[in-house]
Amino acid sequence: MNELPADVALLWGLRDGSRRGPKPSLTADDITRAAIELADAEGLGAVSMARVAERLGNSTMALYRHVKSKDELLVLMSDAALERPGPLPTGADWRTGLTFWADSVMTAIRKHRWYARLPISGPPAGPNNLAWFDSALAALAGTGLDEAGKVGVVMGLMTYVHGEIRLALDLAAGFADNPEVFARYGATLARVVDPRELPAVARVLEAGVFEVETSFDEADDADFDFGLQLYLDGVAAFIERTCGSATD
Repeated sequence: MNELPADVALLWGLRDGSRRGPKPSLTADDITRAAIELADAEGLGAVSMARVAERLGNSTMALYRHVKSKDELLVLMSDAALERPGPLPTGADWRTGLTFWADSVMTAIRKHRWYARLPISGPPAGPNNLAWFDSALAALAGTGLDEAGKVGVVMGLMTYVHGEIRLALDLAAGFADNPEVFARYGATLARVVDPRELPAVARVLEAGVFEVETSFDEADDADFDFGLQLYLDGVAAFIERTCGSATD
């Protein structure tokens, strides 16, 4: 039997756990927690093996005995930061369940805003990320979709949620730095857009869609929910086309 990939073994505690003798004074879990605390306080860019070692009062080389690289540390952080999902609402249909799930992911990532900056290097493999994956799959249990269809729906939803969170954080940061640019966006475009060249954009401007009067943070829940419901409308159509019903 092939050995587990090193990062998977570490995510599941199978690397440190395989050592005999007394429990080590420093573990991969300790290192991961310290890295998360550092990222929460100073952002993901502040995380390095040296800074985490300093936070723990250890040498950098001591960390490398448990976590082989910063990339491996980021993998551990990506699993540990989310913790485990709560149970889906009792008796919920698939749409209510996936809406609850997506909102829960948003809430979890807002606790660690740096999470949206983590590179995605592969499918979920750690215990916490797989628990979230399992929860979303479970919401689709009564739809009649086959397992491949469920995975496709969930992977698409993951892509939407993570992408929307990252976009919202980027735009919120931009608004905080340059609120006047956002406030003048519609007026600025109105000065350069020729309705004969860009008639659809001109109609949007005329409708006042780009007149921003509140902070971006106050608007991103509405944007997130709008996009989420559009995606779920598509899922409903897919279930109807595939299984004949989108109501279970």
